[in-house]
Amino acid sequence: MHIIFLVLLMLVVGCSHSPSLTASATAESRQPEGASGLSAQPGWHGQKFAIATANPLASAAGLAMLKDGGTAIDAAVAAQMVLTLVEPQSSGIGGGAFLLHHDGRQTVAFDGRETAPAAASESLFVKADGKVMTFQEAIVGGRAVGVPGALRMLEVAHAEYGRLHWPTLFEPAIRLAENGFPVSQRLHTLLKADPHLRKDPQAAAYFYDPDGQPVTVGSLLRNPELAGVLRRIASEGSRALHEGEIAQAIVDKVQQYPENPGQLTLADLAAYQPQRRQPLCSSYAPKRVEPPRTYLICGFPPPGSGAIAIAQILGIINHTEAAFLPFATPLWMHYYSEAARLAFADRAQYVADPDFVAAPVGNWYALIQPEYLAERARLIGPHSMQVARPGSPSPGPMTQAAMPEQPEYGTSHLSIADQYGNVLAMTTTIEDAFGARQMVRGFLLNNQLSDFAFTPTDNRGLPIANRVEPGKRPRSSMSPTLVFDQDSGELVISGGSPGGALIIHYTAKLLYAMLNWGLKPQQAIDLPNFGSLNGPTLLEEKRFSPSFVEALRARSHVVNEVGMNSGLQAIEKTSAGFAGGADPRREGLVLGE
Repeated sequence: MHIIFLVLLMLVVGCSHSPSLTASATAESRQPEGASGLSAQPGWHGQKFAIATANPLASAAGLAMLKDGGTAIDAAVAAQMVLTLVEPQSSGIGGGAFLLHHDGRQTVAFDGRETAPAAASESLFVKADGKVMTFQEAIVGGRAVGVPGALRMLEVAHAEYGRLHWPTLFEPAIRLAENGFPVSQRLHTLLKADPHLRKDPQAAAYFYDPDGQPVTVGSLLRNPELAGVLRRIASEGSRALHEGEIAQAIVDKVQQYPENPGQLTLADLAAYQPQRRQPLCSSYAPKRVEPPRTYLICGFPPPGSGAIAIAQILGIINHTEAAFLPFATPLWMHYYSEAARLAFADRAQYVADPDFVAAPVGNWYALIQPEYLAERARLIGPHSMQVARPGSPSPGPMTQAAMPEQPEYGTSHLSIADQYGNVLAMTTTIEDAFGARQMVRGFLLNNQLSDFAFTPTDNRGLPIANRVEPGKRPRSSMSPTLVFDQDSGELVISGGSPGGALIIHYTAKLLYAMLNWGLKPQQAIDLPNFGSLNGPTLLEEKRFSPSFVEALRARSHVVNEVGMNSGLQAIEKTSAGFAGGADPRREGLVLGE
């Protein structure tokens, strides 16, 4: 298998190929978080339990819970609190999360996605002159701050699946916040590059020196205010964040931002409730695997868009000759990119909060039925369609408009398996890097409302499914995924990634490489990234040979070679225990024993 992996890399990697980046200002080329260098990962193997997170300190906190007899959810709570401190650009208690949890019998989807305030309207991002705000105009300040849901969701999941006492889970983060943690190269790099965070007095005092320079790599950064908040949450639960003085501080920050205030209220925070949903699971039988094997791929249902899109991409490919091809061919990439265009066209047309928008023919599974995917696959020809149109799983005219592509950012991912047979995949976010650039009591607020459509209708007046509405959850690309052997029900993979809309492609790459080509988690993660958001074909810069790129262009692909800064984390269940992988493009780490 190592030989196969090396051959794949040799065939696609161009040693000195310089990127040809066009449309540099498009959504496809803007990455959720900037790159901060590569750090080779060896992969990991263990027997008892495993945790993979985006930061070594978070992985260590979760591992401590697992060693103390805790469950996967215990470890997830501890890790998330540390991530709030050490990876503030990506996630935290000021944001939201999707959690898939399997206890050996059933899989549950816990929805901690942020919600729009009760006072929000569909014209939230339309200015007084009728013009639509730019992304940067919308996100900095209070306007795009949604009601945070990650903490209350974790509290609900812990009440059902936790073993350790709630206060115990906060001890690692409190200790690090009080004593200080060493600033990583990644945090320093992103702080240096961000043009907005310095504008917030609290953030500027915490992250920067008086001359506006970011905290130096390796210096100890202490956050006593966050330590105080975490102590309150440890003793009082999520009420400490959603009610009382901390909630008032959040509301004041949002409503009193001078140029771009928001509408969040104390009532919004107090009323927030996470949702318990049924995961969206699809059967998948790779064509090249011997002996034949069928998997059950479970992901997050709407308002998550990732599970549907991934199931569509894999299913459409399975209806083409690409199902029999190795990755290291331009022809396979042609089919993948076309399948991606078809999936993203449907995503833009249909997917939104199911409490506000009905699924086609009343069932989201209509979008992943084999007959429908076979019909979509027949649209793929020898040359790229460049931009696909949505399908029609139900007869009759369209009653809503497709959402135009717009930037999506941020996030972090955790995969955890414990000694009791519990396993989880959780993707967690504050959206853009450093969220709304608003710091309250040592943590940052999200800008999650910018995941809604900025325009409520198209030029015909048809409503967009993912428009802003009071209490609504914005559509998300977060794709926490659990894969099982369909016959035995045994776990195979827990995985996911940050990366905005490209999360879908990063996760699809992981699954396809492991399930079709038999790669181990680290090998699959290390492969070059690729995808399409129903526009140009995107290839990770400096990872594909010139001949590979030209072969795609000969098939009418508009190819953009861009930075594709994934942060994949994955755990595989093996006959000997577990294998794990972490993305060399970020600073994640797999630990366990």
